[in-house]
Amino acid sequence: MITIHSKLRYLFMFLGIQLVVMALLSREGYQKRVTYFIRIFRKSDAASLSGKNHTAASFGPGDVYANLSHLSKAHSHGDDMPFCPKISPFVGGPIHVSFPSGLTLTEVQRKNQLVARGGRYRPPDCEARHRTAIVIPHRNREHHLKFLLYYLHPFLQRQQLNYRIYVIHQAGNYTFNRAKLMNVGFREAMREEDWDCLFFHDVDLIPEDDRNTYVCDSNPKHAAIAMDKFGYKLPYKMYFGGVSALTPLHYLKMNGFPNNYWGWGGEDDDIGVRVSLAGMYITRPSLKVGRYKMIKHKLDKGNDVNPKRFNMLAKTRQTWKLDGMNTVDYEIISRQYLPLYTNITVNIGTEAGLHPSPPSAKAAAKPVADKPAEVPVKGLADAAAKQEKAHSEKDSPPNNH
Repeated sequence: MITIHSKLRYLFMFLGIQLVVMALLSREGYQKRVTYFIRIFRKSDAASLSGKNHTAASFGPGDVYANLSHLSKAHSHGDDMPFCPKISPFVGGPIHVSFPSGLTLTEVQRKNQLVARGGRYRPPDCEARHRTAIVIPHRNREHHLKFLLYYLHPFLQRQQLNYRIYVIHQAGNYTFNRAKLMNVGFREAMREEDWDCLFFHDVDLIPEDDRNTYVCDSNPKHAAIAMDKFGYKLPYKMYFGGVSALTPLHYLKMNGFPNNYWGWGGEDDDIGVRVSLAGMYITRPSLKVGRYKMIKHKLDKGNDVNPKRFNMLAKTRQTWKLDGMNTVDYEIISRQYLPLYTNITVNIGTEAGLHPSPPSAKAAAKPVADKPAEVPVKGLADAAAKQEKAHSEKDSPPNNH
């Protein structure tokens, strides 16, 4: 009798353990099934949100090309085309920027099939609200230009701009003159089309946030306010280098840029002073938005530091109306409408002029009387000292030309 009771007790214990194990297994399977269906629901919900509205919330930091697949491949321009939204639905905010070694211009062209000959683009399904020309002073920087084009084309397309990219290439081996090339770019761009905004863009600066819109403000705009080279902050108050934007009216009002800054440095500050002398002021985006990554490189041969830059800056008040857009001289060597940009190669001469006189003619020329001493622009000496300090803290001058 005792043996039977013992066997029954062990049997009930065994059955109880089996039931507990089965319950646990059942609960785990249930949870897995519930989790599986929740995941499916979340994925479908995210997909529906993505298809409904291509906003910044849908597209976080990442590939600059990520949200351009939604663009129509065929242009449908006509008289009844609606205007593009005031805020583009393709703008996504921060952009991941890297410089892969194997990138080719062929690949850049393949990824920008809506860009027409000459680097021309218009939104395919709406009328752009802004017409922007991008002017890039250039010489022997094809490696940097390749990366800039890779990022800049989709960057501008996300903003639904009507734009063209102009590369102004200085011919010859004489000292580089960035500001004069930008004067050339302004004149040649405006000869082709009636642009309402011009962006003057260094070839080695890549924008990192497409909320930094490439449209002009009511005053001249300095767009490259926060470069990684300077720790993503403005190096000094008067800095106006890297990327700047002006309307044709702004440009003519300040007589364009100076033509006599040969070599690196000084012209950016001269331009900043011209803005003030013309009765305007500089606007800037926020530090969070106006971010740029510089392609690392050494100082270019033929673009040595300009030793005269501070003496020239001190005379800007007297020279800005006499040297600028009204005196720029150059010769067009070639104009090429390439798949990704318009390349204009120019002869801008030397410090001695576009066609220097032979030594015998110079000797026969009459001496020119000395001009009276120039009065420095107020506060320029302090700004120059700050510039020198900012640059001396780096391994080499920030040659972003």
